[in-house]
Amino acid sequence: MSDLTNPSIIRIARADGEEALASPIDLAERVRNLRKDRGWTLEQAAQAAGLARSTLSKIENGQMSPTYDGLKKLAEGLGITVPQLFTPPRHAAPGGRMTMTRAGEGEAHVTTTYEHELLSGGLTRKAMLPYRATVHARAFEDFNGWVRHDGEEFLYVLTGQIRLFTEFYAPIDMKRGDSAYYDASMGHNVVSLSPEDATILWVTSLD
Repeated sequence: MSDLTNPSIIRIARADGEEALASPIDLAERVRNLRKDRGWTLEQAAQAAGLARSTLSKIENGQMSPTYDGLKKLAEGLGITVPQLFTPPRHAAPGGRMTMTRAGEGEAHVTTTYEHELLSGGLTRKAMLPYRATVHARAFEDFNGWVRHDGEEFLYVLTGQIRLFTEFYAPIDMKRGDSAYYDASMGHNVVSLSPEDATILWVTSLD
């Protein structure tokens, strides 16, 4: 990742998002929507849940509050957990978001150890931060200590050879096509073993 003194690429990406408060769930509407999403009739959903059709109808119309046993049957019949009955989908409908970055047109973030090319910069509120990095560092001592940040990280070697240093594991030498996935709160650094600067694809979670 970036230098210890310049994890700004992560901070900038995280700042794009805003926390949203969850709205209270209308159980009747939630059950009705879940049933319709599956294309089921009242009769089909009632049979799947092991409930009487009239009971399910009353629940969907807000005329009855199911017991916990009833909630368990409902959830099992719909193929979800009880907590999911009260949790709205994060996106009620497909958002249809998309962006592309042409080769060499990503936003540049240069440090003494890496040269990052931020990809998919046209989207804000991303759950992942993808970027291409050219590795200038040649030794662990090129870094001012470990790099650490929140989230998880995926690394894929595009060209050259690298050595991945992690806080709790022995260094790993990697070549083109090799990949690694790790907890980014664990100290980590990457150096190039090639005569030329290696290039890697990094994807960092922002949740």
